[in-house]
Amino acid sequence: MSLTTDLKTLNDKNREQIPNEVLEVMDKATSDLKKDHFADKTLKVGDSFPDATLLNIKGKEVNLKDFNNGKKLIVSFYRGGWCPYCNLELKALQNSITEFKANGAELIAITPETPDNSLSTSEKNNLSFEVLSDIDNAFAKKIGLVFQLPESIKAIYSQFGLDIKKHNNNYDYELPVPATFVINEEGKVIYRFVNEDYTKRADTEEILNALKANK
Repeated sequence: MSLTTDLKTLNDKNREQIPNEVLEVMDKATSDLKKDHFADKTLKVGDSFPDATLLNIKGKEVNLKDFNNGKKLIVSFYRGGWCPYCNLELKALQNSITEFKANGAELIAITPETPDNSLSTSEKNNLSFEVLSDIDNAFAKKIGLVFQLPESIKAIYSQFGLDIKKHNNNYDYELPVPATFVINEEGKVIYRFVNEDYTKRADTEEILNALKANK
């Protein structure tokens, strides 16, 4: 089964369990981002992917150029280990990592969570690729991926027991929309997936197709 199918199955199950009045609030928040054409305002195919220095799960600074040095690079932005859709995506990426490498690409994931929380996510999902912490969403903001959680969603997340402040070690209540970029050896974007709907992610088959089309 594809990641897209697995995500839909998960979402269908979740929607059966969440009260309708809560779903309406959550759906409105997503709809508002779409109405603002949020996804259209970030990097496009052909753009240069900016450089950044981020923290790995050990708290060590690493530079994106080190991963993109003579190789293609897959960069996946996710919200956090508290998000079931993110965990499903990370597992799918891990399951495809051999194929990614066979097609000349390295893979990294970027999250606003602190390195300690990123470590927990990495261990929980048995990830062999780098998970990097984008503190205060500084890098994601640079490429236009960050939005402010509405007050209505803050209240719902609190009901769900999700403490975004603790995970990100700030009081910003900001998250990146799900996004995946494939970057060629020259640092240009050759594939992009940016979606305001947090239940949608780049399918691994699409990523592989982009790599194969740009050998």
